[in-house]
Amino acid sequence: MADTLVADTITPQMLRFERDLAAPIETVWQYLVDPELRARWFMGGPTEAREGGKLGLTFNHQDLSDGEVPNPERYAKHQGKAWSETILKIEPPHFLAFTWDDGEAGEVKIELFAFSPDRTRLVLTHSRLRGAEDARNFGGGWGAHLAVLQKRLAGEPVENFWDLHAEAEKRAAQAVGL
Repeated sequence: MADTLVADTITPQMLRFERDLAAPIETVWQYLVDPELRARWFMGGPTEAREGGKLGLTFNHQDLSDGEVPNPERYAKHQGKAWSETILKIEPPHFLAFTWDDGEAGEVKIELFAFSPDRTRLVLTHSRLRGAEDARNFGGGWGAHLAVLQKRLAGEPVENFWDLHAEAEKRAAQAVGL
């Protein structure tokens, strides 16, 4: 993943991840809103691409690695869990904002900026966290999922999602003193 910007801000109240992606903005946008493409790096599910619409999410993280990598015991109970969040604002192909846990665990905002015909800067901000534990949990998740997105767009393999998750969670925990 050469030439990719990695700028993370992690506090008990807010996460901000900035990544440069090896794809045009329209392609990156499809990875946000197309359920099948979103399932390759995050979670798939039906998308009502409008303000007030639902963003469906299904936890199938064992499918994020290219090989057979089972979910760790801590996450196995979530396998197959499906729910939806509310889209707060959508401006294709530049901006998507949605609730997390119906707003109980904050809001997620994803901004896309084209800075060349084949490169896109993604800025993800998860605000209104409930404290250091949220920062560690969501920091690990977003850090790992964005690493998978970078790899998918660059045509690189994803050997083990859960290794990426463990690394990202460790960085987030250190950032908030856990």
